Amino acid sequence: MASDTAAGVPEAPAAPKSRRSVTGTRRTVAALFLLPALLLLGALVVYPIGYSVIRSFYDQSGGGFAGLDNYRALFTDDGIRTALKNNVIWVVFAPTVATALGLVFAVLTERIRWGTAFKLVVFMPMAISMLAAGIIFRLVYDQDPDKGVANAVWVGVHDTFAESSAYPKAHPGRESPLEAAGGGAFVTKGTVRVGDTVALPLVGVAPDLIPDDAERAAAPKPQPDRITGTTWQDFTRGKGVGTLNGVDADELGYPGMRIEAVRDGTVVETATAAADGTFSLSAAADGAHLRLPASNFEEPYNGLDWLGPSLVTPAVIGSYIWMWAGFAMVLIAAGLAGMPRELLEAARVDGANEWQVFRRVTVPLLAPVLAVVTVTLMINVLKVFDLVFIIAPGSSQDDADVLALELYRKGFSEDQPGIASAIAVFLLLLVIPVMWFNVRRLRREVRR
Repeated sequence: MASDTAAGVPEAPAAPKSRRSVTGTRRTVAALFLLPALLLLGALVVYPIGYSVIRSFYDQSGGGFAGLDNYRALFTDDGIRTALKNNVIWVVFAPTVATALGLVFAVLTERIRWGTAFKLVVFMPMAISMLAAGIIFRLVYDQDPDKGVANAVWVGVHDTFAESSAYPKAHPGRESPLEAAGGGAFVTKGTVRVGDTVALPLVGVAPDLIPDDAERAAAPKPQPDRITGTTWQDFTRGKGVGTLNGVDADELGYPGMRIEAVRDGTVVETATAAADGTFSLSAAADGAHLRLPASNFEEPYNGLDWLGPSLVTPAVIGSYIWMWAGFAMVLIAAGLAGMPRELLEAARVDGANEWQVFRRVTVPLLAPVLAVVTVTLMINVLKVFDLVFIIAPGSSQDDADVLALELYRKGFSEDQPGIASAIAVFLLLLVIPVMWFNVRRLRREVRR
């Protein structure tokens, strides 16, 4: 008798086998292995997010429903608005500059012999914690040029083109022939005549600050057709020692002191004191007052107030770029290593110069990598806290405020957990679109 199969009766389908994963692991076993990670994820991520969302709708005590009041405070509270404005500055400038520097470093290090060593030096700040970097840059930005590297460099450049005064603390002493002329200048009480000798004594300059080329002051010698004088440090150590408004043996002249002869508000002649403080003016100064201009007494230039209200945010962003430019450089260098070299050579053969190759070939080919680096840094700067908290002093921390720092201050210093939770949720909402964009781009790259 023919079988059912031979008779054309279809054979019954076999019972489905239990499906396995690609590695042959049952789903139940895989779930058991994932369970600890899922529990940690729920306890450390999902639960805090959910609790923060719920807490953001309650008042500061947690006992009354506040609705959207806490979220309304995000746009009405002056401190939070400043933090939001600074976060926008951070997101626009920090990732852009860090990525641009990383691109420049990655391209240039391909052309130099010690490229690997250079990359190591640039990447090294990534090994430093934010706390340590903050402490380092708090010292770098110190106002005192003797301590802060930034102001030491800035003052050095400034003093190269504009020499500072050697006598910032000098002023007339008791019974001086000089009086204040306004604006920091000093002028003689009476006019001078040809043949006169003029004494211009000053005090107030510490002995160790007097210029090294200063010599013992010399009393002026009269000349019949000129006006002569001396300007000097009218001070001799020891009680009751020295002659008031008179040149003594151990007193030093003021070399480089500028003297102006002023008649009817116009400077008719100028002179500069010699190493012993002596100076001489022609007959053109006859009948004029002698003035020591304010430029002789200007305070030395101490650089910029890097951590003041106007510069503190750019200063902190500079420290962030110092840390993260190496990160951008390493990722971009990896993209350069995988770039097809024949395209670069073809562009050079077609007559393109190096700038054209860089702008029209290298940058477009690196666009996916540059996008990933920029977006990653954007996510990072939205959460920046450590550098701002450590570098910005208390006097300007309000001006450097960012959302993460404001969250900390509202939650712990000002005891406003409702508003702090609202800030946390707002930060999460800002980060999610950027993360989604990054994940989507990475998936698109994997498909290629």
